[in-house]
Amino acid sequence: MAEKMFKDGETVSIKASNESVTILKGQYVKNMKRYSYIVDKYPSIFFFEEELIKQK
Repeated sequence: MAEKMFKDGETVSIKASNESVTILKGQYVKNMKRYSYIVDKYPSIFFFEEELIKQK
């Protein structure tokens, strides 16, 4: 299992919309072998690491 790219409470951007969001929770999805994240503005949707980018 790899290490999480983002921490809970970290502010990141959604790649598709460049919208700034805060990560509420990150968890490892074992069968997909990657992390998913729930963000504050869209709590019913999860995002994978490749859909988010760190803010500068």
